[in-house]
Amino acid sequence: MIRENRGKLILSSLLTLLPIAVGLVLWKLLPETLATHWGFDGRADGFGSLPYAVFVPPLLILATHWLCILVVAGDPKNRGRNRKPFAMLLWIMPVVSNLSAAVMYGLALGADHSAKDILSIFIGLLFLIIGNYLPKCRQNHTIGIKVPWTFASEENWNATHRFGGRVWMVGGLLIMLTVFLPEALGSRILFVSILVLAVVPIAYSWLYYRRQKARGDAMDPLPAAGKTGKLGLAALLALLLFVGAMLFTGEIHVTYGQDSFTIEASFYDDLTVAYDRIDSLEYREGDVDGTRVWGVGSFRLLLGSCRNEEFGSYTRYTYYQPQACVILSCDGKTLVLSGKDPEETQNIYQTLSHRIH
Repeated sequence: MIRENRGKLILSSLLTLLPIAVGLVLWKLLPETLATHWGFDGRADGFGSLPYAVFVPPLLILATHWLCILVVAGDPKNRGRNRKPFAMLLWIMPVVSNLSAAVMYGLALGADHSAKDILSIFIGLLFLIIGNYLPKCRQNHTIGIKVPWTFASEENWNATHRFGGRVWMVGGLLIMLTVFLPEALGSRILFVSILVLAVVPIAYSWLYYRRQKARGDAMDPLPAAGKTGKLGLAALLALLLFVGAMLFTGEIHVTYGQDSFTIEASFYDDLTVAYDRIDSLEYREGDVDGTRVWGVGSFRLLLGSCRNEEFGSYTRYTYYQPQACVILSCDGKTLVLSGKDPEETQNIYQTLSHRIH
């Protein structure tokens, strides 16, 4: 496969590295620090120096590109087969490299576009394109929906990939439509859609296998493969449950002592602040804008170190997009805090006001 596609491999590698050339052209116009990673909500949550942002992401993506190519080309079951899926694989990483660079450079230069919307469109297109190629994918060990039941029979493999292809194409279109929804709702639907699209074809394969077995048409998967597959699925389900808990659950509790108060937050370190360290206290309606530099960001909580133009670097312990915040200045540092709703946030503000006066 590699020899047959030598020219395309060279071209796709050069396109993957194209953002480096663009970054060098724009070097003097770009800031010293750039956002290099964004969460599902479109908020920047990773930053890097200018040299890092220009050189490292394209090189990492190129390494991933070649790793995927070598693994797929090294699978004996792909020799002489799966030419179209392999051709698609050649261009995924170049697109990822250039799209991420366009978002990174565009935002750094002041472009007014939503990273979340671009992410939704890209992920939707990716599912749409891969869904179109899934039915063309023949049984192998590196491309496709690889679970014990698809390996139990070629009939199961083909049926699962035909069904999965249709589901992924429809899902890709729905994901792209989330750009028309409010940001918070669209972000949640985007994440849940990805989980559903990952799980539904696997469930279909298992049900198809059960029907085949009831008719006496299916062979049991190899014992080793079956055991490994079940362990892998169990690990996958456990991971999905953990990620779901991280993204959609969590609480913030404030407890008040005689000399200090403590913020206890799920999935993050607690924080204790002495009352005599509080220089100023403000109740503000609405959220505080900013980007998370370090900490926990989910559809439930925003915790950790953030920064914006108003405060510079500040610490945040809030729920996701709160309707009100309490802003404290402590020894020259800013802390932003919120409850679940404006009433709870107001109670925090009134209690702290009483304690520090």
